[in-house]
Amino acid sequence: MPPPLPSSAPPTTETDAQLIEASLSRPERFGALFDRYHQAIHRYVRFRLGESAADDLAAETFLRAFHGRTRYDLSHPDARAWLYGIASNLIAGHRRAEARRYRALARSAEVTDVVNHDEHVVQRVSAAVMRPSLAAGLAALSPGDRTVLLLVAGAQLSYEEIAEALGIPRGTVGSRLNRARRKLRSYVGIEELA
Repeated sequence: MPPPLPSSAPPTTETDAQLIEASLSRPERFGALFDRYHQAIHRYVRFRLGESAADDLAAETFLRAFHGRTRYDLSHPDARAWLYGIASNLIAGHRRAEARRYRALARSAEVTDVVNHDEHVVQRVSAAVMRPSLAAGLAALSPGDRTVLLLVAGAQLSYEEIAEALGIPRGTVGSRLNRARRKLRSYVGIEELA
């Protein structure tokens, strides 16, 4: 009986830092880091800028990470925050377009006149109706506040990971997030915004 054909390579148990270090002498090893995080980075960029920018900016994130891997702090075994930081910096270059997009979304969905109170209540809780006010609120946020809020909501990073990704103190993350939530509450018209 012939030997079984090898399946795919066994999953790597190396830390991100070990992969980055190995890629310094064997660049192809960086591919494992790409495999681990590309989908999440792509999803985050798509959440921030839309589908049309996601492919390019996600790829650019890993290209910059690859070229900057010699400067990676190998004492950090997890490169997730580093990659989100690179992606956020790339997104920062698109902030004006992002704010214009949110303003356009806010203008695009006009709320129709309501006939009675019940219909008004249904419209108030409808995501389709909330979208324009949410988009307007996001557009009105400062770029720093918007980035922190969307890293929490879109990428589900912790305060520590956001602080590391953006190179700001953890306390600044908290204050930016609180300020963004407070401002969004006024635009969306709800008491609590998680």
